[in-house]
Amino acid sequence: MSTLRLGDKAPNFDAETSEGKLNFYDFLGDSWGILFSHPADYTPVCTTELGAAAKYKDEFEKRNVKVMALSVDGVASHKGWIQDINETQNTSVNFPIIADEDRKVADLYDMIHPNADDTLTVRSVYVIAPDKTIKLMITYPASTGRNFEELLRVIDSLQLTAYKKVATPANWKSGEDVVISPSVSNEEADKLFPKGYKEVKPYLRMTPQPE
Repeated sequence: MSTLRLGDKAPNFDAETSEGKLNFYDFLGDSWGILFSHPADYTPVCTTELGAAAKYKDEFEKRNVKVMALSVDGVASHKGWIQDINETQNTSVNFPIIADEDRKVADLYDMIHPNADDTLTVRSVYVIAPDKTIKLMITYPASTGRNFEELLRVIDSLQLTAYKKVATPANWKSGEDVVISPSVSNEEADKLFPKGYKEVKPYLRMTPQPE
């Protein structure tokens, strides 16, 4: 199995989920997507993560992002666990959870790292663009829960830089100044960035975030 890298096509798959049988590409449609894996059902950190993902539904929708989770347990287990998540996290799980008992999807996305655990998935995150290419991969160990504010921040950056000739600096948040791509000449920059820009160094030009 070849390792997935940034820019690769996200593999398509059909899977049983907590919301019925789904095809991944059909589910995503023209949206951006997040696919993220969980070591197992009824685990404490995952319970908080899935609750957090559900609470961010409005923020994901604003950004045209659909969410799908994965665990190596079955649909019946998922449905029972979802009741626990809703109760303990004071939310309502509003996205499908893949039942990956045969580890087909986990293997497709290289979510099992044998040196960490032979059978359980690590906490993988894939952000997928509307053209189905992989734009971001983050892998956390099972012991560390994910930061959903960071996922939103990264999606804001990915969406901005996909359509504008800019990059985002360290710790950037939506609304803050951005960096003009080095491939853009000063003459082009004058036209592309009507709000103006500040040349800190010839290779470091800051401009207000474009609309």
